[in-house]
Amino acid sequence: MISAFPHVWQKKLEQNHFTELTPIQKEVFKAISQDKHVLGISPTGTGKTLAYLFPSLLRLKKGQAQQLLILAPNTELAAQIFKVAKDWAEPLHLIAQLFISGASQKRQIDRLKKGPEILIGTPGRVFELVKLKKIKMMAVNTIILDEFDELLKGTQYSFAENIIKRVARRQQIVYMGATQKIDKDRLEDGTIVVDLSEQKLDRIAHYYIQTDKRSRIELLRKFANIPDFRALVFFNSLSDLGACEERLQYRQLSVASIASDVGKKQRKETLEHFKDHELSLLLATDLAARGIDIEGLEYVINFEPPHDRDTYTHRSGRTGRMGQTGTVITFISHKEELKKLKKYAPVSEIFLKNQELRSKGQ
Repeated sequence: MISAFPHVWQKKLEQNHFTELTPIQKEVFKAISQDKHVLGISPTGTGKTLAYLFPSLLRLKKGQAQQLLILAPNTELAAQIFKVAKDWAEPLHLIAQLFISGASQKRQIDRLKKGPEILIGTPGRVFELVKLKKIKMMAVNTIILDEFDELLKGTQYSFAENIIKRVARRQQIVYMGATQKIDKDRLEDGTIVVDLSEQKLDRIAHYYIQTDKRSRIELLRKFANIPDFRALVFFNSLSDLGACEERLQYRQLSVASIASDVGKKQRKETLEHFKDHELSLLLATDLAARGIDIEGLEYVINFEPPHDRDTYTHRSGRTGRMGQTGTVITFISHKEELKKLKKYAPVSEIFLKNQELRSKGQ
């Protein structure tokens, strides 16, 4: 299938070591190309963004404004999608533009005057522009809801629903995500379901370390001191994250956070430092980390087990992306936590000794 892609994409495919499509990319390609409503579910890190971009971009008509609308639940994910879309759209002479809250609305309106074929944004800002009649929903042929589970609940749902309802004709709706959590009544009639949620990501190793609660920060300190070590560390609560960050930075360790209470500019700068290997630990909450893509991320650490399997899946998917290897380590303090963790993944116990991770018996 890849050999049939446009010539202008072939060099990019080669540069990205693309020799074949991932399972989710193969499974949804035909349905999206044929203008069907599609629900695609696949673990994080399996190439869902390109799964909908490849067929959607190939259907666009150059010079026809506002054909494709992609909605994401937060600014970080929207910006990530925009970057990928721009890379693959430009060789086809297609224009993609980004519309997120917190950025200048006036500048965004000016961008719309350039007639972009692809619109990417967060529901709140997109809905504002729809109400101002700057985004014309009658022109949109396809709406893609990325991380649909987040978009189809709470205030996000009211925005997304109002955006979709602003048209009097049938549009293609594509839902993409990593979880089965969805109210089927909120799907369009006739939606084709492609569920690869049980797909095994064999290149991700899952471990746990036994430690009492009071020693968790000290354990993170030891990880931060390992040469060339890099991990994204997830916290269930903002207060635990704040206390941990304060204590580790006091010890002058290369640690920073992208918590939800950190400003957008600072989050972006911190993320770039981490991507450039200038930080050993990046501390995050699930809300702040949703959708971020860190190429070649080696480790994910759970400061404590997440509340449910879907959260564990999303966290784990930050590493081992697109067939690369990755490691997930969860700190455990009680038998009950281990019992819960074993329902999420096939975990085995490891230890940190002399700056090395070792399995039992080593």
